[in-house]
Amino acid sequence: MRNGRMPSALLVLASVLTVTTVALDNGLMRTPPMGWLAWERFRCDIDCEQDPKNCISEKLFIDMADRLSEDGWRELGYVYVNIDDCWSSMERDKQGRLQPDPKRFPGGIQKLARYMHDRGLKLGIYGDMGTHTCGGYPGTPLDKIKIDAQTFADWEVDMLKFDGCYSNSIEQAQGYPLMSKALNATGRPIGYSCSWPAYQGGLPPKVNYTQLGEICNLWRNYGDIQDSWDSVMSIVDWFFENQDVLTPAAGPGRWNDPDMVIIII
Repeated sequence: MRNGRMPSALLVLASVLTVTTVALDNGLMRTPPMGWLAWERFRCDIDCEQDPKNCISEKLFIDMADRLSEDGWRELGYVYVNIDDCWSSMERDKQGRLQPDPKRFPGGIQKLARYMHDRGLKLGIYGDMGTHTCGGYPGTPLDKIKIDAQTFADWEVDMLKFDGCYSNSIEQAQGYPLMSKALNATGRPIGYSCSWPAYQGGLPPKVNYTQLGEICNLWRNYGDIQDSWDSVMSIVDWFFENQDVLTPAAGPGRWNDPDMVIIII
């Protein structure tokens, strides 16, 4: 599941109302995280030769970091610059670690993270609880969770969005909690966004929101936003119809993610 678009007027839903709940004990995301994520606009455009301004590359994320830091968004709380799918090489390195595509991210992810940090911003990255990402890149199966969590920490990443393509419900039930433990074990504070409930229909009894709040800072409940008003309204309607379940699940450090921030210019 994916999300993102440059914000200007934030659509606030009842699902992110603050209530007293037990949250993941990493001290992060006490308020709903805000920032920018590439997917909704840029998708999996990797053709940097023909489309250099819009392809998934370090240049795109540097440009967006400049916009957040120079155009006033950072002061409004928009501090995350999040990479989505299609950032990696098609192969892990010789040590079994994920690696960025060398042509599109020649400086590496750690250098990009430091670019963000120098500007008072945070870097988010995308992974997938499965054999492959939704875009067909290397995923994180159960036996790779620890090494991938440590790799993200070594790169000084600040947030992980963990998707669920190419995995089943049994693997997800094991993998999402394991990644939470693995991230915490690195010693680096990394916000954890889980797509798990979106793959389980978003509602109890299949989704246990008490458990989610103990392992995740943020979670996707519903499908991806598309570039249409009908898509926006379908998400609004779903959250409205299920607010009695969703609102009590949210609070400091644990948030529903409706996959939308709306711009009106």
